[in-house]
Amino acid sequence: MPCKPAKARKLLKSKKAKVISRKPFTIQLLYWSTGYKQDISLGVDAGSKFVGLSATTANRELYASTVELRNDVSKNIASRTQNRKGRRSRKTRYRPARFNNRRKGEGWIAPSVRHKIDSHIQVIENVYKILPVSKLVVEVASFDIQKIKNPDISGKQYQEGEQAGFWNTREYVLHRDEHTCQHCKGKTGDRVLNVHHIESRKTGGDNPDNLITLCKTCHDNLHKNEIKLNHKRKRSYKNETFMGIMRWKLYDILKERYDNLSLTFGYITKSTRIKYGLSKEHYIDARCISGNPQAKPLGYYFYQKKVRRHNRQIHKSKPSKGGIRKLNQAPYRVKGFRLFDNVSFEKQECFIFGRRTSGYFDLRTLDGTKIHASANYKKLKLLEPRKGYLTERRMAIPSST
Repeated sequence: MPCKPAKARKLLKSKKAKVISRKPFTIQLLYWSTGYKQDISLGVDAGSKFVGLSATTANRELYASTVELRNDVSKNIASRTQNRKGRRSRKTRYRPARFNNRRKGEGWIAPSVRHKIDSHIQVIENVYKILPVSKLVVEVASFDIQKIKNPDISGKQYQEGEQAGFWNTREYVLHRDEHTCQHCKGKTGDRVLNVHHIESRKTGGDNPDNLITLCKTCHDNLHKNEIKLNHKRKRSYKNETFMGIMRWKLYDILKERYDNLSLTFGYITKSTRIKYGLSKEHYIDARCISGNPQAKPLGYYFYQKKVRRHNRQIHKSKPSKGGIRKLNQAPYRVKGFRLFDNVSFEKQECFIFGRRTSGYFDLRTLDGTKIHASANYKKLKLLEPRKGYLTERRMAIPSST
């Protein structure tokens, strides 16, 4: 159980404890104790972009954090696929396409969804490592995406999607746009119609909301940057889809690992937050989920950001003049520092977001604030080596609205 800072200093000074972690500052006793523990409830506000965590007793909050998850996994996989296809078409040794030798196992889910599930499990395990949690409560939001798109939907309409009755997505988009170019409205007289991605296929996918009908003339002029489209993609329901896929998978995994798991839903959390006049923040929602919304708050919380461990791409995608492809990998360590190391620069704590082999570093905080664009390594002091989750302590906003 947590102790006061004064007691922690005495224990460390007398060598009766050792430091385990800086953020949150955690010590481990080096002698036997009675093992007295209070009941601790851990609330988890599950999400596609952010995860809120709050560990509380009946009287006070012991831990609070907001975790920002990665959202670039699907984009990186699309880039990898593109690079592999490019290698097969270049003047290299013949690389036959492999399509039939890989099978998806039972219970397979997309890597981007798997990553988010694994991240949820990891941040929960990190809390279990430092606190004797006796109860785990997870909010699993339930989204009816078809109801969001069409509030009047009912009955068998749920079984008939917006593309029902059409052979493929292209045919549906052409019919939706009445076989008319959405830019010139047929003024060019070009009868050849193309289906154009408003956002790139890599980021927007082949969803009908990301597709628009253009005549061949307008389509060619658009890619030549001679015209501009005034159309924007409709709202994306990607995050709601993520939660719909992952919520029960996450529950099943947690149920196997923890005996005292219970569920709650978003409307209950919202009702509790409004009842006690609390602000809308992920870690505050997690406190409501824990069942102790009136617990005395810490006054601060930990903001964590999940970062990529290592970029394994060997060469840059775009070749330089002469067709030469430059190496993409930087040295593992530069002047004793790595990317995302937590360092101190002129008595200010920050992280390394960029580096040069000459020993100059780009320093920033997790909210993107630039501390220095080119700081000399001699002025840096290493506070903590990089980890999968970068952690920054922030002051909490007032509890009441």
